[in-house]
Amino acid sequence: MSTVTLTPANEALGAELGTRVIAYTEDDAILYALAVGAQADELELVFERDLRVLPTFALPHGLWAADALRERGFFSSATAVQGAQQFELLGALPPRGRFELDSRVTAVWDKGSAAVFEIAVQCELWRATYSIFAPGCGGWGGERGPAARRAPDTPPARRARVATAREQAVLYRLTGDRHLIHVDPAAAHAIGQPRPILHGLCTLAFAARGLAGLFGRHPCELSSIDARFAAPVLPGDVLELLAWDPRPGGSAAFEVAVADTLVLDGGRVSFA
Repeated sequence: MSTVTLTPANEALGAELGTRVIAYTEDDAILYALAVGAQADELELVFERDLRVLPTFALPHGLWAADALRERGFFSSATAVQGAQQFELLGALPPRGRFELDSRVTAVWDKGSAAVFEIAVQCELWRATYSIFAPGCGGWGGERGPAARRAPDTPPARRARVATAREQAVLYRLTGDRHLIHVDPAAAHAIGQPRPILHGLCTLAFAARGLAGLFGRHPCELSSIDARFAAPVLPGDVLELLAWDPRPGGSAAFEVAVADTLVLDGGRVSFA
């Protein structure tokens, strides 16, 4: 049985991953809003007349950069997963338009048995960092990287419960992430899951919308969000949002749990 030889992970640092132009219409923005739980009465999100685009609509459009790094042989799609996401909005997304994106690898961390690739994608309206956790790619003696962020020691000040739908993953995959583990039961079983799992970026977008409500803000006022994907979510799960009051002039800490399991941790969110 042949094995695939991967390119040494540390050689990815600083790699330019190219550019991509993404054009979109009102229909794309509305489909995305529905895929992350928008309701029929949220007319600003689902009706083109006065449409406002959710900031996290940007995130699926940067995933091509991780694919570009994989295609260069640095990790395998069979084992690598997205471990964390950082996002910052620089200007409101118009109802229709185009992103001219560029991307590069800004960090590679050696976790011993795995590597973490940090892939920055940016344009004039937003910038994001996609962290890819790649088992079997570490061990070259590099830096381990920063420790995982911890929640405050005090109890969360705000809580809310947000339900996902059984159809959430098959709807969200139409926004661009067609990985089989989100739709094919056999692929989900192969990674030890009882059925297809929800996209991490979908869970993060649900959190962003729910957190806006907890802080009395419109979800389109999101200015930044980041979190670590700590455990998978199954479509139909109920997300429990746990949030702490924001620091003066700064971001607020948050976590997301399903039952007693944290699925997003080390979260930070801010609103304009």
